[in-house]
Amino acid sequence: MALNKRDSIVASSLVLFAERGYDATTIPMIASSAGVGAGTIYRYFENKEVLGNTIFQEYVKIFTNTVENDFPYEQSIRNQFHHIFQSMIQFTKEQSQALYFIRTHSSAHFLNEESHTCFEELLNLFKCFFDSGKEKKVIKNLPSTALIAILYGAFLELQRLVRIGELEPDTSMLSDVEESMWDAVRLHM
Repeated sequence: MALNKRDSIVASSLVLFAERGYDATTIPMIASSAGVGAGTIYRYFENKEVLGNTIFQEYVKIFTNTVENDFPYEQSIRNQFHHIFQSMIQFTKEQSQALYFIRTHSSAHFLNEESHTCFEELLNLFKCFFDSGKEKKVIKNLPSTALIAILYGAFLELQRLVRIGELEPDTSMLSDVEESMWDAVRLHM
């Protein structure tokens, strides 16, 4: 039973933090949404900052694991890119609120060192991919941070448009978007 309460607190907090923002969300709001008393939240989390960091870390780790899972290291850079893109789609389908929360809070004032490290590990996956692609002369010789901005930044904007109803993603459109993103980072010969 206790695990269900914790899960309810985490799920409610995620939705509220994503929709309202961390600063505009109060513990009483979370308690009401989770169907628990405010005191119950403090049994699991010392304060709102600990709760925010816990949620950030849990979902960034899920995102990182989604990308790392079955990563095709032995395949072509193009196939690796396809895996990364499909992993981001999968994470978004399963955790749309989490992606939005991560997007809007990845440099938030409440994040502690462990949260920053966790996010850096996610970005490092992308960096290693781009570095490998540059070494193999398949990816443009741009700073990896710029390449990450092209891929991750464009993907976040795409998901924002889906979230607000401006785009309805279908298989064909997602395939075309993936090809466009690949075109943006690949070395044209």
